[in-house]
Amino acid sequence: MRIPESKIEEIRTSVNIVDIISEFVQLRKRGKNYVGLCPFHSEKTPSFTVSDEKQIFHCFGCHTGGNVFKFLTEYHKISFLEAVQELAEQQGIAIEFDKAEYSEQQSEQEVLYDINTEAAKYFLNNLLNDDEGEFARKYLQSRNIKTQTLRSFGLGYAVRGWENFINYAKSRNLNLDKCIQLGLIGKTSEGKLYDKFPGRLIFPIFSPNGRVVAFAGRVMDPNETGAKYINSPESLIYIKGRILYGLSFAKDDIRRLDKAILVEGYMDLISLYQSGIKNVVAVSGTALTDDQVQLLSRYTKNVVLLFDADTAGIKASMRSIEILLKRDMEVKIVSLPKDEDPDSFVNKYGREEFEELVKKAENFLEYETKYYESLGRFDDPSTAADAIRELVKPVALINDELKRNLLIKNIAQKFNLREKLLESELDKQLVQIKKFEKSNSRIFQSRKAEDAESIIVNPLANGSPEITPLLYNLEKEILKLLFEAEKPVAELIFNYLQPEDFTAELNRELFELVKEEFENKQEFTTSGLIGLLKDETKETFVRELTFDKYSVSSNWEERFPSITAEMTLLKFAKDTVMKFYLGRIDKRIQSNRREIELTDDESKLLELMKNNNELEREKKRIREALSG
Repeated sequence: MRIPESKIEEIRTSVNIVDIISEFVQLRKRGKNYVGLCPFHSEKTPSFTVSDEKQIFHCFGCHTGGNVFKFLTEYHKISFLEAVQELAEQQGIAIEFDKAEYSEQQSEQEVLYDINTEAAKYFLNNLLNDDEGEFARKYLQSRNIKTQTLRSFGLGYAVRGWENFINYAKSRNLNLDKCIQLGLIGKTSEGKLYDKFPGRLIFPIFSPNGRVVAFAGRVMDPNETGAKYINSPESLIYIKGRILYGLSFAKDDIRRLDKAILVEGYMDLISLYQSGIKNVVAVSGTALTDDQVQLLSRYTKNVVLLFDADTAGIKASMRSIEILLKRDMEVKIVSLPKDEDPDSFVNKYGREEFEELVKKAENFLEYETKYYESLGRFDDPSTAADAIRELVKPVALINDELKRNLLIKNIAQKFNLREKLLESELDKQLVQIKKFEKSNSRIFQSRKAEDAESIIVNPLANGSPEITPLLYNLEKEILKLLFEAEKPVAELIFNYLQPEDFTAELNRELFELVKEEFENKQEFTTSGLIGLLKDETKETFVRELTFDKYSVSSNWEERFPSITAEMTLLKFAKDTVMKFYLGRIDKRIQSNRREIELTDDESKLLELMKNNNELEREKKRIREALSG
């Protein structure tokens, strides 16, 4: 089953990319385009550009870009198919599935999702019905987890043995290589296959839209020497640092309450959810990441941290505070009683006591101050100075200047210090942050753009050594015109030029792609054309080509102020095609002249001279045809 390409195109054209992106990024008009701060990397100066005309976006800093589906997949960390379905639902468009195979873009992800779904059913059935699953059922009962709850979260059990899941996968005709890729099956150096999760309680991990992307397995046997938890490896559908456990269950309540409670473990979340506290997500097995915070910010800007009260939990809280503040989140921290975690607390004291605890949550400054006090760091002037500097550091991460100043005033009052002194310390921290971000941004941009720049800056690398910079730039201008997706312009270009006229390999490939699409459909869009590109380097090159970095000369509008934009574009296209065509003829004439100088053969000499005369007549014909 697949979504027909025509339906995907209908969904894409039903929305305006500016409207969709504006829900998540503050955009302002600049010329024909819209600009804003890129949501995919840290920056202070806007380099994120959205084209209303072409229905694409591109960041000149990190080189991320594409059409509206690409934005949603990158921003929400969802699959292409989920992005299509989300827009269809938003627009009220019913999706019809073909019985044909998935398209290349849809296929790989869907196969992996289907395998994980089958695996989740297998593990759940083991837990509910297998005799060996009794051990796991009793464990969950001892943790006060009800059958309804374990069904809701799809908990499962992997029976002992090395080939039970393998045999099940074979019986369901699952692709074993894909099972290995997903970490459900392992493979020894000798090529022998084995189950990866035997004897473990299974926690399916869901995407924000509720699809199974991975699994975590908790050991059940106390004598087991392996890791307490093992997780699925990262795959095409699962990147660990981009997933928050439980988000698919919690997102509606997070939106409704405008607050998310962030915990560490699977059982913490499940116990809280079962008790009626449903606006909870878990980091589970990883330190909080920028991507996770970005994902959470889609639903709320208010986060309550609820980590264990031990040293590791406190350190995790401190790290998380910094990441959340960088993303302009409002952060509060709940301090649990000693030796308690969210799971044990809610089971021991109940929902009401837990909610009272959350009401008493402290802001990050109060939490960190109390922590340093508990360590005695304010008892001595030297350690007190260092501790106060540590308090200023997270304040410097806040973008809101007014909020920063109020927090500095708070610290000054608490420790009876002059505000100017703390403001000076704050300025030092801001300078350090700016240097760090600038350095990181340079490294990030350099790595991300390396392949694309090798084509843009060094066009000869993938083309013929005979191409001149002038000719290469004309080839680029013609591609730029084609990706404007104007039918009269395309007809003009295809009437005079063929793929073999292009010297640079990349330019020739892109010309062929547009020509084939035009001949098949007789109409196209910039967004649709870019969607056809499967190679990220080519896509980046084309996006940068279509934006202002390689824009059609603005002199034409100044030279012909009385004509329409469409006429200006056509006139510019004629001029560019003429220059390109004449340049190629001149190249042939020059080649003939070199041969004339070297040849002693009179018949060949006459042939070359005759050929040059014909080429000169061809130049005159082209000038007359394209100068009007």
